[in-house]
Amino acid sequence: MNQKTALEILKMGHNVFLTGPAGSGKTYLLNQYIQYLKDKRIEVAVTASTGIAATHMNGITVHSWSGMGIREKITDYDLKKIAKNRRIMKGIAKTKVLIIDEVSMLHAYQLDNVDLICRSLKEPFLPFGGLQVIDRRDFFQLPPVSKNEKGAKFAYVSESWQAMEIKVCYLDEQHRQKDDRLLKVLNQIRSKQVDDETLEIILSRENMDIEGAIKPTKLFTHNADVDAINNIELAKLKEKPFAYSMRAQGNRRLTEFLRKGCLAPEKLILKKGAQVMFVKNNFEKGYVNGTMGKIIGFDSESKMPIVKTFSGQKITALPATWEVDDNYEIVAQITQIPLRLAWAITVHKSQGMSLDAAEIDLRKSFEFGMGYVALSRVRALSGLKLLGVNETALEINSEIYEFDKELFAQSVKDEEEMRKTDWFSRRKKRKKFLDRNAQDKSHEKAYDVDEIRREHKNAYAPWSPEDDMKLLKFKDKSVPELAKMFGRKEGAIRSRLAKLLEI
Repeated sequence: MNQKTALEILKMGHNVFLTGPAGSGKTYLLNQYIQYLKDKRIEVAVTASTGIAATHMNGITVHSWSGMGIREKITDYDLKKIAKNRRIMKGIAKTKVLIIDEVSMLHAYQLDNVDLICRSLKEPFLPFGGLQVIDRRDFFQLPPVSKNEKGAKFAYVSESWQAMEIKVCYLDEQHRQKDDRLLKVLNQIRSKQVDDETLEIILSRENMDIEGAIKPTKLFTHNADVDAINNIELAKLKEKPFAYSMRAQGNRRLTEFLRKGCLAPEKLILKKGAQVMFVKNNFEKGYVNGTMGKIIGFDSESKMPIVKTFSGQKITALPATWEVDDNYEIVAQITQIPLRLAWAITVHKSQGMSLDAAEIDLRKSFEFGMGYVALSRVRALSGLKLLGVNETALEINSEIYEFDKELFAQSVKDEEEMRKTDWFSRRKKRKKFLDRNAQDKSHEKAYDVDEIRREHKNAYAPWSPEDDMKLLKFKDKSVPELAKMFGRKEGAIRSRLAKLLEI
């Protein structure tokens, strides 16, 4: 199916599973549809199964959007608690279209949890409470992370998936790779037809240097290898190290959950010249989770690192917070500089990226799809340096192989149905969808989160990076003066200063 037909299906309001090979334009198509919805004033929630995937679409995790969190089962108590959360209530109440990116990394029970929450807050007898749901993913890429076989069921076996009457848009055009030999390799892996010729093409890039001035990104399958490379590269820099320790406050169990889920390390050591990656969104400052750059120095007063991104922007990286709130009471919070070393990254974290050059090590591949994900990051074989490969790297999940054939057949059927639908009928369906989802702000008065935060700023509002920078700049002023300047209590000023000066 081409992008034009898929976009037409989306505009008619169908629930859609958007799939296709890496580089087939899935993200581009979704961005087109998101812009269309915004132009029509239709509220869309852009979510993803992982934090990094969410940033590719300028969204948030579906766990955060729905209030599901890390729960495996949603109880009646959980539903009541979620219903009391004004942020979640407001978000779900106004949403008309829900996009879930990287759905293959979402467990079946998690998709059912989101469905249950939406039904409880919107229309109880309609899948996802009547939202248009768009799931995007190439199931040949990496599956849900699970510690047991029971939890590793793909989203498409969920009850909610079966209830959605989903249309399949299987994009079959290629927009990333223009290298015929690389395309052949990727197609051979997808079709379980890797032969001697395919292996020869792959191995032709083994230990081959990449021409040009582009410094290749290193991709590894294990975090330990990534950490080792980053530590070795950091040690090579003959510059003064600056250390930043993570600070935590609040419920111990919840702060531990935040620590484990945070991409920023508990102890971050940086030097001038270090290659780094931002691990949190701050659109006002000009970075997102995944923005890469180099440390070019440290602020003379605050000692905060200054990053020059690969796009040329200079950003002072201030402490950021990750928090858990319950009815606007912050019950757990961690604070750290939102950076991590990034000479190397894992294959998992590379998903969604397009790289001009990559140095890839697949000798320790342990999961179906790892080789496919890694190799499909580069645009051409000439941009690949392969350090090694094992048999697992080039294997794909047999269940997914069979399911993919079903998806392709369903896409052909849905495309044919579209062709048989005349223009006037398609226009009527588009108009019906738009009329049904016209922007309605009647619910916002009851759940005006911004107004609540303004009214209770001292009690609930977290410190922003800009506040922290300003506080450090005027730290020599008296506490009463600072309290008046920031509109906060003196105890809050003392506490915040203590934390910032300890980092």
